[in-house]
Amino acid sequence: MRKRAVLALCVGFVMAGHIFANESNVAVTIYNDNLALVRDIRTLTFQKGVQEFRFVDVAAQMDPTSVHFKSLDPAQPLAILEQNFEYDLVGTSRLLEKYIDQDVLATIRGGSTVQGTLLSALGDDIIIRTDNGQIRAVKAAAVESIVFPALPNGLITRPTLVWLLDSEKGGAVKSELSYLTSGMSWHAEYVAVVNDKDTQLDLAGWVSIDNQSGADYQDAKLKLVAGDVHRAEERPQYPEMAKMRVAMAAADESMFEEKSFFEYHLYTLQRPATVKNRQIKQLSLFEPQTSPVKKVYSYDGVRDPKKIQVQLEFKNSVENNLGMPLPAGKVRVYKRDSDLSQEFIGEDNLDHIPKDEIVRLTMGNAFDVVGERNVKRVEKLSERSRQETVEITLRNHKEENIKVTVIEHFYGDWKFIGKTPEIVKKTADRVEFLVDVAADGETKFEYTVLSQY
Repeated sequence: MRKRAVLALCVGFVMAGHIFANESNVAVTIYNDNLALVRDIRTLTFQKGVQEFRFVDVAAQMDPTSVHFKSLDPAQPLAILEQNFEYDLVGTSRLLEKYIDQDVLATIRGGSTVQGTLLSALGDDIIIRTDNGQIRAVKAAAVESIVFPALPNGLITRPTLVWLLDSEKGGAVKSELSYLTSGMSWHAEYVAVVNDKDTQLDLAGWVSIDNQSGADYQDAKLKLVAGDVHRAEERPQYPEMAKMRVAMAAADESMFEEKSFFEYHLYTLQRPATVKNRQIKQLSLFEPQTSPVKKVYSYDGVRDPKKIQVQLEFKNSVENNLGMPLPAGKVRVYKRDSDLSQEFIGEDNLDHIPKDEIVRLTMGNAFDVVGERNVKRVEKLSERSRQETVEITLRNHKEENIKVTVIEHFYGDWKFIGKTPEIVKKTADRVEFLVDVAADGETKFEYTVLSQY
């Protein structure tokens, strides 16, 4: 049915179930990959003996096979004999499907009505056989309301767990339900501002929580897990909800406490927070911190023969006013201009960064610095060895001296023959040279490498 049609649903029904009493305590642990663990503690009222019990307001995207329920009162044991997860929610299209071959009353734009048996509600038309036997096709866009006499069996207003359980006693029992649900995820975002000399960086962190699970979590204890948690199998993907609302929290109220947990890192919000369904909530991860930073020029002539990248480098350490393990996320970087305004200079994706590790953020390519890589000689010494001489040229058109990190890649067993520039990093397949280039000047160097395969 077209979205233009406004259908007022007049439904009379009674929903069987139990209302939980005074206490409700919710904790939600959210993972990076569309997964959350919900722990819901409620005080529930049971009858004595075997009974049907409806636990409402669970996530529509929950995995019912992950449900764990228990009584927290040792004197009041409970046993679940059977469980059904009902999530066929009330909606206009579902009501129309259920009411085929049943009586409805439709009000048409202008005030006229059509009453009779609903034959079809596919496409743009609603087809009704009136009480006198006529077949009326009404454009869905012209329908203002449809009256259904009652709620059909099988449709519910909220996702519900229906249990057949056995309670030794009657009365109120403090109980705990936990389950896994898809439809929830989180990621980090960072905003960095460098000073006019590129020597200091102010870094602030935020987390964004996206809740499309089909449930609200009121005053929940929130925990976020950073790391790659293994899943035995992929959960089916559900359609994304269309509308989202953004809730921004004040930074001074939204600090997270971080700690190691198994092989991951756990970030716990130090106050309750409400996360509504179909909502993106942003919370402060940490207040802005000022750290020393330096600008790094790097040239990888194999991957790009001309361009020289510009990076900002800092250490995630306590000495630099940082030191919290940083979860993966996007970093947007701004720089203060001489008039004290801030201009956007680039962004980069940050992987999970442990404490005391070096962070390099790629901002783009240098405009005034150019590189060239030229393979001058290649000598094949045997079937499994060769010697290669490479020349690197760096030209600096800036008004200040700079240092350029030159990156070269090697394969097999290799070693340098003769002199090289200063080596600042060396691994099994990569070397970084540090090369000085004078203002408005040019630096050339070459190296020879012997490789064996």
